[in-house]
Amino acid sequence: MRPEGGTGGQALRAMLAFLALGVTVSIIYGLFSSGFGRLHRAPVGAPAPVQAPPRPLPAAPGRAGPVRGRTVTAALAAPRIAVVAHDFWLTYLPSGFDRADGGVIEPDQGAWARFAPERGPGARDRFVEVRVEHGAAAADWATYQRRTPLRTPRETTIRGRPALVGRHPGGGLMIVWLERTGTGAWIRVSESLSEELLRVAASVKAPVGD
Repeated sequence: MRPEGGTGGQALRAMLAFLALGVTVSIIYGLFSSGFGRLHRAPVGAPAPVQAPPRPLPAAPGRAGPVRGRTVTAALAAPRIAVVAHDFWLTYLPSGFDRADGGVIEPDQGAWARFAPERGPGARDRFVEVRVEHGAAAADWATYQRRTPLRTPRETTIRGRPALVGRHPGGGLMIVWLERTGTGAWIRVSESLSEELLRVAASVKAPVGD
């Protein structure tokens, strides 16, 4: 037989252990209920406003501006004035050309001028010659065209006036026309400037004096 005291001591220890377990469970439940041990996400603030890049201003006239990846320049060049006589001048010459020679044929008979580049490759072989004549030599178109010999001439018009274009006996291309009754003119260019002949002739200004 076991003594009675031993049985009572075991029962007391069992009861104390049960109470301790209950207290432990209650503490653990309370901790988890309060949120202890959980991972909380940090509050995320609103993102900073993003500003759209400013739109480029349109290019001002005469300045370069981007156009589909390329740069273009809208500069307007002022027309040139190349004087042959007081009543006869040009508003176009090839780039780099300036007056190289010229003068009066005879008083009141007309004038002539030669234009050429000052420097550059082949400068001596590039020229524009202009001559304007007044008086009986340019009394009418039939008289004036016979006065100026041309090789392989062909008819054309320049600024609404009948003209002849052909090769000059000394070389180069030449155009001859009657500006008005009593005033005839011709322009001669070197071979290298053949494509510029009609453009130069079309730029002629010959206003009628008072």
